Amino acid sequence: MLRKLFGMFGKSLAMDLGTANTLLYTPKDGIVLNQPSVVAVDVKGDKVLAVGNEAKEFLGRTPDKIRAIRPLKDGVIADFEVTKVMIMYFLKEVIKGFKLFKPRLVIGVPSGITQVEKRAVIESGLQSGAREVKLIEEPMAAAIGAGLPIHEPRGNMVVDIGGGTTEVAVISLSAIAYAESVRVAGDEMNESIQRYIQEEFKILIGENMAEEIKIKVGSAYPLSEKLICRVLGKNLIDGTPKFVEVTDGHIREAIAEPVNIILKSVHVALEKTPPELVGDILDNGLLLAGGGALIRGLDKLISKKIGVKVNIDSEPLTTVVRGAGQTLLEEKKFNQVFIN
Repeated sequence: MLRKLFGMFGKSLAMDLGTANTLLYTPKDGIVLNQPSVVAVDVKGDKVLAVGNEAKEFLGRTPDKIRAIRPLKDGVIADFEVTKVMIMYFLKEVIKGFKLFKPRLVIGVPSGITQVEKRAVIESGLQSGAREVKLIEEPMAAAIGAGLPIHEPRGNMVVDIGGGTTEVAVISLSAIAYAESVRVAGDEMNESIQRYIQEEFKILIGENMAEEIKIKVGSAYPLSEKLICRVLGKNLIDGTPKFVEVTDGHIREAIAEPVNIILKSVHVALEKTPPELVGDILDNGLLLAGGGALIRGLDKLISKKIGVKVNIDSEPLTTVVRGAGQTLLEEKKFNQVFIN
């Protein structure tokens, strides 16, 4: 019994607190939670109605008295109180008896995060019930999760495309030699799809539908076979429901602008990286991680435009949280990777 209590007291968790999804990892069980970063609240009673998967279904479907909130924007906390409620809910889901035994938390954050934003993340974790919070930059966590040799004096480039931010970083000797963070990623692609469908087909679609289209037919590079997706929206002219068919070509055109911003950030990072490290990157290629890595042909487009081989992680959606979790398993080895 004492051993069981001690084990729970020593519980450690890694968290990828993302704009789109929050993931939790334990050294013992691996990934134990993967849910949307969404909270539904009753505006009048200030009461939480749903969190995560259930709350995401509320997006675009709520009456005036209910709000579906995404408390993180561009990879950082936009609504402190709602974020605290969300983290607390997810921690309780993972650790029963959480009120008695507080866990340690390692949280992945964007490399461009400010001191004020860092403080907000740490305080949110502590007030949610963690006894200690450490931060790790997402590209560093992604490099560890993908098994890159970060301790060696060699350049490793990571491009992590999440929901709110795209992180481009060059890592060597357990430190980030150069980082480029742009607040353009999956969410911006969804918004671009919504605008394109509105302008091209004169129908309105919601955020969830835009994401579904991106998953089904989204591509950044011409495909060998044409993909088609049937889309239901609201006719702008008379307000009636309307079906249209969109292809991968339409969506490629729709997301061209955010994709070009991501390409530019990779280019800028290479320009500002020391030549010896650039040579290593040319030899080894760059790592593509995050949900954006799943956009069809994005690896080919980057390779063609930048001239560098692109390697996609085997499970890009979980690379960051697996890397953060690895630091819990080998604390001494990765002691230098945490940020203040």
